[in-house]
Amino acid sequence: MEEISFEQDIKNCLETLRSGGIILYPTDTIWGLGCDATNAEAVEKIYRLKHRDPGKSMLVLVDSDAMLERTVEEVPEVAWQLMEAAVDPVTIIYDRGTGVVPSLLAADGSLGVRVTHEDFSRTLCRRLRHPLVSTSANFSGEKAPSDFRDIDPKMVDAVDYVAHYGRDEINAGKASNIIKIGNGGEVKVIR
Repeated sequence: MEEISFEQDIKNCLETLRSGGIILYPTDTIWGLGCDATNAEAVEKIYRLKHRDPGKSMLVLVDSDAMLERTVEEVPEVAWQLMEAAVDPVTIIYDRGTGVVPSLLAADGSLGVRVTHEDFSRTLCRRLRHPLVSTSANFSGEKAPSDFRDIDPKMVDAVDYVAHYGRDEINAGKASNIIKIGNGGEVKVIR
């Protein structure tokens, strides 16, 4: 495998994302499939690739509190407190998502969002200037891969670009905790 710099890898990912493509990339949890969350055709490609029921929403990553506030209608105070106190990555489902492709929203209009603090995914979000779809790099119904070696080769071949960064890491990554927060402050642990 050829050596590629972090910067070139990011540029290659961004070029793919901006042209409506799908990337396979490391996140703050497990390897994910990603696309620009504001591009309807790209989001549809991920649903088809994963053989995922279009009625099942997908979460998005954002790079900052500011991007979070542009992605949901309201961030309840308890959400800020949970994010500040969290030791592990936490995805929060907010009542009303906004500014993303409607098919990413659940039937009730809610949207799962995680502020990523991992360098690669955070840099992608910041430079893309849009939320980034982040769904596990597996076909629906199969086990989510904990690191790059566990990803089905058919999945690797099916995407438009595979990030080089993090491929050699063996981290036994795990999916994030998921918490649903209502605008009234109700908290429900999903996972």
